[in-house]
Amino acid sequence: MARLLIVDDDPEIRESLAEVLSYDDHIVELAKDGLEAQRILEKSDFDIVLCDVRMPGKDGMELLEWARQHKPEVEFIMLSGHATIETAVAATKKGAFDFMEKPLDLPRLEILIRNAAEKRKLITENKSLTQKVFRVREILGVSPAIQRIRELIERVAPLDTRVLITGPSGSGKELVARSIHLKSPRSKGHFVDVNCAAIPPELIESELFGHEKGAFTHAIKQHIGRFEEAHGGTLFLDEIGDMALPAQAKVLRVIEEGKIRRVGGEKDISVNVRLIAATNKNLSQEIVAGRFREDLYHRLSVVVIEIPPLRERKEDIPILAESFLQEIVQEYKMPPKVLNKSALQELARYDWPGNVRELRNAIERLAIFCDKEIGGAEVRKYVASNSTSEAVTCLSKWEEMLETESLESILDHVEKEYLLHHLRRHNFNISRTAEALGMQRPVLHNRMKRLGIQRADHV
Repeated sequence: MARLLIVDDDPEIRESLAEVLSYDDHIVELAKDGLEAQRILEKSDFDIVLCDVRMPGKDGMELLEWARQHKPEVEFIMLSGHATIETAVAATKKGAFDFMEKPLDLPRLEILIRNAAEKRKLITENKSLTQKVFRVREILGVSPAIQRIRELIERVAPLDTRVLITGPSGSGKELVARSIHLKSPRSKGHFVDVNCAAIPPELIESELFGHEKGAFTHAIKQHIGRFEEAHGGTLFLDEIGDMALPAQAKVLRVIEEGKIRRVGGEKDISVNVRLIAATNKNLSQEIVAGRFREDLYHRLSVVVIEIPPLRERKEDIPILAESFLQEIVQEYKMPPKVLNKSALQELARYDWPGNVRELRNAIERLAIFCDKEIGGAEVRKYVASNSTSEAVTCLSKWEEMLETESLESILDHVEKEYLLHHLRRHNFNISRTAEALGMQRPVLHNRMKRLGIQRADHV
């Protein structure tokens, strides 16, 4: 069974087709021309459109062109009483599933409808499987900020324009990038994500552009880089603000020329990728500090999508929390569970410094330890108490230090925590950390030695 729209200016053809096809349990609607069909398609979803080519007003070919832009999932079977090879070829090039000449061969039409419906079903299943593989969730929320983000995604996804996504860690930058990819014409291509902060500066060029065998000591075979891997698809450069300056220059060259050269290679390789970048840093400040190229920033930020922290859109917390709970219950095959009004109120009181990622982890904890109905007391016990106890412990520790330790000891403690924060952020890569802090590697080494910081104790 399929949902069909029959578009023909001849009422006898419309009615007779509708009568015949209804016998096969298809759901059928009718339109007398392209304009009426467009209005119907704008309001309702269909699997297949049976469309006459020649009609007054908007003809079948014009309707097909409109549908490919606005309803690309709908299959079109074009019908004509004045069929020519040229018309059939033109319809196929514009995206029609098939073409039939009038008077119609009904058995063949039934086969075409069945095949078109099967194609639609396979595309839908493939999209669903792709989303499961990518673990792509719907971008949920009712806040003006989230509504604006969804609008921007719909607007920029069909284009190849570069997008820069900004926002704090855990706010969902990768989810936005994947959503853009899945809604784009490149959705059948690869989505390749690169965490720039996790790759040492000396390896970033090999990772992005690849290398030839023998290019350096450990290059025992040819390596295809992420740009080549993403050819025809989307390359997502996460935490672009942590990319080393030499690599930034080469990314800029790829954007300008559409070509890469592998490390140790002698020829340029053309690549066709869409670039989406993300950062939790203020790139304007990084530019002033000399850590990010201004020309690269302007190339990447054709469209900027800013994701605010969860504390600034608390009206989104209930819908996110309930969605996460259902997802976790299904994933772990648990009995159904609900968050009552008191629980949702408690969740909304918390500031969520870890943003959406922290909220999901908290909901998973509640799902594991709570029974069928989760209330405010459970939230206070398993969510708020975790953060509160940590804050109280930290405050008590500082009060004790202020009372008992010397100024030098307190300053050493602050310096050690500061360095550890940045070292962890850069996976204890000394070169990257020193560059981010604006100091020389030997200086950082000396400070680590003085403060007793050893990589083995923290990795």
